[in-house]
Formats: sequence, structure tokens, C-alpha cells
Amino acid sequence: MLTTKLHNSSVIRCMVNVTFTSDLGLRDAYVAVVKAKILATHPEAHIIDISHLVKPANLADAAFILASSFRSFPEGTVHLVAVDSMGQEGDNFVALKLDNHYFVGTDNGLFSLISENQPEVIVQLSPDTGTTFPARDVFAEAAAKLSKGSPIEELGNVLSDTKRLLGRQVKATRKEIAGHVIKVDHYGNLITSIRKTDFDVLSKDRNYKIGFGRENATNINKSANEVDSGDCYVLFNFLGLMEIGIRNGSAAQLLGLQFDSPVWIKFEE
Repeated sequence: MLTTKLHNSSVIRCMVNVTFTSDLGLRDAYVAVVKAKILATHPEAHIIDISHLVKPANLADAAFILASSFRSFPEGTVHLVAVDSMGQEGDNFVALKLDNHYFVGTDNGLFSLISENQPEVIVQLSPDTGTTFPARDVFAEAAAKLSKGSPIEELGNVLSDTKRLLGRQVKATRKEIAGHVIKVDHYGNLITSIRKTDFDVLSKDRNYKIGFGRENATNINKSANEVDSGDCYVLFNFLGLMEIGIRNGSAAQLLGLQFDSPVWIKFEE
């Protein structure tokens, strides 16, 4: 929650949640060590795990998880992101304000994939140049300070921009929408980049065919339970994205599709 008190041109915030997303896994003590460091700086911190099973150094996987979840938290939430934390040579450790949320992590391009908007503020965190564990040695303290209400500008020198990567774009014409699989979830469902908003406009009063691998479909389901066990369904999920699944089965395995596999919708004239 925001207050009206100003300090160094920044709004002082009440203590807020810290989310934690990483590729650190759950088998080792890495996640616990980072949380311990946060609590050492801010004992009252409320830490919420988003996921620690991001595929190692997979920025696209992390970007999807963050983009589909961070806006569910209240504005002002602090998001600690430890994915490919060492980055490439020359990548900065940063904190930034984006869409009224705060993010702490490595400037490896990931943050450019979670929103179409530009960050409002970016600061370079002062790193321990010898660290092999920036999530503990750099990010944890910065996230804890932000959650306590410290102005972001006090964490380091202001930067003008972040490293940017280009995400895959959906191609939409009157005749066709061409997208791809952007996530294979825990159930083996194929989440695609095709948005319901585009489909609704182009499909109005028109027949269509949905193609994926060697299969195709000619209608959109409202829920998975409309089909029998083992049958394929296509629906728009809670994110407004087209999802392809198999009732009580893994669409990824049974259809032989994976991340970046093409999916298309062709419309009849």
C-alpha cells in the first residue's frame, strides 16, 4: 500500500510482499539460503514462492511464468528473480520499477520480455564482484530493503535502459493467425501465444481450422471436461491464451509438440 509521504522524490511505501522466482530448484539449500538472507535484513518479510523449477537459464520460461503471475499481486510488490543470475559478461545486477511493481535480478534481457512497457526507474545494484551467488549476495538485500519501503533510487546508480530481447510475435491476418507454443505446463498442456482477443475479432461469423502438429480442430471448447478421457481439446485459458490439451493425458508427449512448436488458425472466406 502506498502512503503520501515523500522522501528524495520517491514515495515511501509500507512493507510489502516479496515474491521469489528462480532456476535454483528444490533439491538443494539454495532457495532457503536466499530467504534467510532476506529475513536477516527484514525479519518481518513475507516471502511468496512463485516457482523455483524454471528450466536452468531459460529466460523464455521464466518470462512466461512472471508475465502470467506478477500482476496478480498488489502493486508495489517486490519480485526477486534469480534466473541465469550470473548472466553474460557485462550484464548488470539491477532493481527496477515496472508497471508499478519492483523487480530485482540480473539485467540479462528477461525483464524486457515480461511487459510491453518500459521501466519507470532502473538502478544498478552495487555487486560483490567476486560473488558466485548473486541471489544471496546482491538480490536478497535489495529486495528486503525495497519491501521495507526504501526508495529504489537509494539502492544504486540510475541507468537509462535495460538489456532488451525480442520475443516471438504472433502473425495475424484476415486469413490466418500463426503462433507457437510458449509453455508446456506441469500437466503437459500446450499454452500458445494466440490470444482470445485476436481470435474473437477474426473468427466472427466465420468457420476456421486450428492446426498443431499433424492434428487439427474445428471448434473451441469451454472446458476440458467437454471431451472424453484421451481426447484432445482446445480452449482459451484464464490468461486469454489458446491452450491445447489431452483429457487425462500429456498433449506434449502424445502430440509430439514442445516449446516453440507452430500452431495456426486458418479462416474461411
